[in-house]
Amino acid sequence: MSKEFFEAVKMLTAEKGISEEYLYDKISSAIIVAAKHDYNGKDIVHCDIDPEKQKIKVYVRKNVVDEIEDPDTDLTLEQAQMIRKSAKVGGTIDIPLKTKDFGRIVAQTAKHVIRQGIREAERGQILQEFQSKNQELLTAKVSRIDPVTGNITLEIGKNEAILPKSEQVPGEVFHEGDTTKIFVVDVKDGTKGPKIMISRTHPGLVRRLFETEVPEIFDGTIEIMSVSREAGSRTKIAVYSKDEDVDPVGACIGPRGQRVSNIVEALGGEKIDIVKYSEDPKEFVAAALAPSDVVSVEILDEDAKACRATVPDDQLSLAIGNKGQNVRLAAKLTSWKIDIKPESGFYEGEEE
Repeated sequence: MSKEFFEAVKMLTAEKGISEEYLYDKISSAIIVAAKHDYNGKDIVHCDIDPEKQKIKVYVRKNVVDEIEDPDTDLTLEQAQMIRKSAKVGGTIDIPLKTKDFGRIVAQTAKHVIRQGIREAERGQILQEFQSKNQELLTAKVSRIDPVTGNITLEIGKNEAILPKSEQVPGEVFHEGDTTKIFVVDVKDGTKGPKIMISRTHPGLVRRLFETEVPEIFDGTIEIMSVSREAGSRTKIAVYSKDEDVDPVGACIGPRGQRVSNIVEALGGEKIDIVKYSEDPKEFVAAALAPSDVVSVEILDEDAKACRATVPDDQLSLAIGNKGQNVRLAAKLTSWKIDIKPESGFYEGEEE
């Protein structure tokens, strides 16, 4: 085999980032598959590739017998000793094949298997790379935007992934060349290759952004207990400090509000309520209803996790939120069903 062949393989492995050992194994398999056609598919063809000596040895291993039963696999002692004088009945003998004798069909078959091997290696590399980044925050560059579906093709390192319209924040507008933060929701090995599920609406995106911006979260001093989100509009995040001297809410806001401002910017202006977590459900629910003040919280059914929060009359609409958003997010954050009651006991429009 020519020197050019081995140089081409070396260039190919460098370009694709595939190990030479893997590719030579696939090439060897391809040659064996192609050559077996001449021997009715019998498993007697072998291929040894030596990149250092730049040699490929292809041979058929046959059995030395007294009487031939299968011409594809057997040789008589007389035939065997014409190839190697020391041959004996019961042993085997290797008969070298010339790769140029395989013909065009064999070459095409080998080429196909090699290509398939490269695709498999690339798929494996992509899968391995993204599996290591599962549930992580990544920076991606907008490559293409589908004008029909609105799906965005993003460049992530040397690879690409699709950000579906359904996983984009409502109202966000992207242009080719823009960079954005995305969250890797899941990575699966599909029949057509690795399936990378990414999102900008997932609560995990907010969680990872806070871990990036707030050192106290990254080092474990502050823990994110829960996140509830309606992407593009509002997020509530509950935080707890393991150190009594560290204020979890203040640390997340940062000096002059810089930390939370960076996160809001990365989310395209989404409002964020940072809530101090408490193991006392009354305190937790009251904090979760921010920015509204809460007069009291009454536990209605502990097993069903149902409660009633009483708020000042003038803050009733603030506690409920636009189309019920504030109380809905507070309920998701705390995992409690929350009924809102005005302090006077009467809702707007009711009379005593």
